[in-house]
Amino acid sequence: MERAQCLELLYPELQDKLVVTIMGACAQELYDLGHRESFFYLQHAMGLASSIGLGLALHLPEERVVVLDGDGSVLMNLGTLTTLARYRPRNLLHIIFDNESLLSTGGFDSQTTSGITDLAAIARGAGIQHVVTAGTLMEFGEAALEALERDDLSVIVAKVDAVGPDLYGMDLQLPENAFRFRRHILDRKQA
Repeated sequence: MERAQCLELLYPELQDKLVVTIMGACAQELYDLGHRESFFYLQHAMGLASSIGLGLALHLPEERVVVLDGDGSVLMNLGTLTTLARYRPRNLLHIIFDNESLLSTGGFDSQTTSGITDLAAIARGAGIQHVVTAGTLMEFGEAALEALERDDLSVIVAKVDAVGPDLYGMDLQLPENAFRFRRHILDRKQA
């Protein structure tokens, strides 16, 4: 299964969610589906999407927050899983696309390539109760829908192929994206 397929399947469900993506291929593929003001593409900050998502979920408990992450990013910030488990925001879904590769930073193998490092097991070991590994598009879709309906912290580790978009290039730079994302949140709070 490819991450782009997962994102295409998930995209309609993101209509009213705050979404934070990690840099690189994941951000580009979501952007290519159609930018929404509720999407924040965390460029040049590998490992921090889950931390930003946690802050949003805790500060905005009435909003549903979805973090789209990668295996390399999570491996750079494994402490995020213990922090997520400690605070257990009921409005956060953390999706980790595990392509066993640092695709966006050169395509090197990640620690999950060997089969020794299991991110779902690490999430469970950190204390997160709702953790699912999805290896097919159907498994991913079912897990995502269940997690979005659940009133609790959820983690999905989606095992995807190490392929990315043909072209990279968003015409939305980080400062503008951050400003528009913040404005979107403020507008929703006032509505």
